[in-house]
Amino acid sequence: MAHLTVRSGYKKLTERLNRFPQGAPPSKLLYQILQMLFSEQEAQYVSLLPIKPFGVKTAAKLWKLSQAEAQTILDNLASRGILVDLEMPDGHQSYSLPPPMAGFFEFSMMRLRTDIDQHLLAELFYQYLNVEEDFIKALFTHGETQLGRTFVNEAALTPENSLHVLDYERASEVIRTASHRAVGMCYCRHKMEHKGQACDAPMNICMTFNATGASLIKHGIAREVDVPECLDLLEQAYDHNLVQFGENVREGVNFICNCCGCCCEAMIAQRRFSVLHPVHTTNFLPEIDKDVCNGCGKCVTVCPVEAMTLVSANDPHRPKRKTARLNADICLGCGVCVRQCTREALQLKEREQRVITPLNGAHKAVVMAIERGKLQHLIFDNQAQWNHRAMAAILGVILKLPPVKQILATQQVKSRYLEYLVSKMSENARHE
Repeated sequence: MAHLTVRSGYKKLTERLNRFPQGAPPSKLLYQILQMLFSEQEAQYVSLLPIKPFGVKTAAKLWKLSQAEAQTILDNLASRGILVDLEMPDGHQSYSLPPPMAGFFEFSMMRLRTDIDQHLLAELFYQYLNVEEDFIKALFTHGETQLGRTFVNEAALTPENSLHVLDYERASEVIRTASHRAVGMCYCRHKMEHKGQACDAPMNICMTFNATGASLIKHGIAREVDVPECLDLLEQAYDHNLVQFGENVREGVNFICNCCGCCCEAMIAQRRFSVLHPVHTTNFLPEIDKDVCNGCGKCVTVCPVEAMTLVSANDPHRPKRKTARLNADICLGCGVCVRQCTREALQLKEREQRVITPLNGAHKAVVMAIERGKLQHLIFDNQAQWNHRAMAAILGVILKLPPVKQILATQQVKSRYLEYLVSKMSENARHE
């Protein structure tokens, strides 16, 4: 009986995780991961939590516990990076269950721990993410709007094209304007270190910002840094040819990972599933001056997604001469290759069509939910109530009808209209 209860609890938790646009496909490996991170009772409790941020009172009611008991459980989960606890403007504490990535999967490996077997956990993560691949496909390839976007390497910009880079496209601006800045261990390289396959890129360079950063600092999952130190770490990332992969929003960016091509999930996904555009690019592409390029191959070596290759220059006077060639369909526009070209044969140029970036986390979640057929779960959030479950089921059927699905899928509805609504809702909340 106990065994069945455990399975039931983790199954319910998996169902809860998959109501959010960024889910986690069920598998034996996932259940093993969840069993390491959650007790049986915790899995039952967390499976009842709403998608939107909630307070102690809500959790106590859902769990049928006193507020003091609920508070203890919530704080324990937050201390382990399962939940993010947020200080609200009115002084109240709010909690949120982040998705597995970027969320509690990563938080579990952002520091050295003795309360869990991180070596075993790293092996399970590797098998679930890098071998089975269902999770990575679901995370990075479903829908048009993805989890993260690439930030341009600012040192690769010319004075001319630097004028066309908006503030939200600069990692340095995210650092300067964040309310909190936290730095922790890179989940990806830490995982690969346990496999004996980590590269020599800096490990303690994973950046988290604003309310999420404040929560990780509070619980010792990441350490607080000031603006100068965070900017120094960004320069260190540039020097090691790391790509800045951050949350795909314009306002309130919660994370920027400094990614290598060999260990980091986002770069691996871009190489494996590039045709599905798993990572949003910058608004730039490198342009090759073939008259200057000598085919040294430095750009090929540093490109994290293998967008650069060497081909014959077709020079009749020098038949062995090579030149660089760009596959623009898979290029992130990060600019790492530009900084490595000592002959100045590469220069960033603007893409013909600008990349659309959601306004904030709420806008991104709704757009992703529309694309993935999960909008009903955001609207009828409290699945512990029968009427929410019933209405979510009804709305789910309606949203799958061809005319409704077609209307919601239009670019205008997903971007401009929803952005306007989100902006108005945020403005009203500030004045309440």
